[in-house]
Amino acid sequence: MKEAIILAGGFGTRLKHIVSDVPKPMASVNGEPFLSYIFRKLQIAGVEHIILSTGYLHEKIEKYYGKSFENICLSYSQETTPLGTGGAILFGLQKAVTNQLLVLNGDTLFDINFEDFSSFHTSKQSVLSVALRYVENVSRYGAVKTDTDSRIIAFAEKNKVQGEGLINGGIYLVNRNWLMGLKLPEQFSFEKEILETLYKTETFYGLGFGAYFIDIGIPQDYFRAQEELKNFNV
Repeated sequence: MKEAIILAGGFGTRLKHIVSDVPKPMASVNGEPFLSYIFRKLQIAGVEHIILSTGYLHEKIEKYYGKSFENICLSYSQETTPLGTGGAILFGLQKAVTNQLLVLNGDTLFDINFEDFSSFHTSKQSVLSVALRYVENVSRYGAVKTDTDSRIIAFAEKNKVQGEGLINGGIYLVNRNWLMGLKLPEQFSFEKEILETLYKTETFYGLGFGAYFIDIGIPQDYFRAQEELKNFNV
């Protein structure tokens, strides 16, 4: 688990009236970009190379970080036209050299134990594993269901389910050769066309974590991050 792709190319529409001059993952949290919190967690996990999938205002990220973050090498996979989350991942994989990669959303901090996640993925000999988060109300995110062997058996769309359950935490371990070997279009949604479609024919696994989780995609959670991440331990 030496490489990771971070999806950092979204427009951040719901946050744009608050953070308009930088891409959403670069939104300032206590004086530094939100991305830096993610970088530090990956650094502790032993990641040596991060591929940043960029698009909207990509130059802001490249100018700020350059080619490295402390001892992590940074590469950039810049979209010239929006590719969707799936297309962005495929495009980023072209810069990868290892076969097992982490994939993360650049607007979400999920403080999982990466060693446990990697061990789980390896033990299941999985082509795709998902870090899941328990929440009291799944309606904003949609729910993920697993069987007794941790195999993903169902996805429920957001706003169509209520109550407690597991949600997609936005962190994946992906087999590069498997994903690149699929006949996929250049532009597609990873969530819709891979996760929520192929789980019926492929074997995907999900591991639940109760770790700290925040998605800064909406204003109230962005403001909440300012307070909660003041004393965030990395």
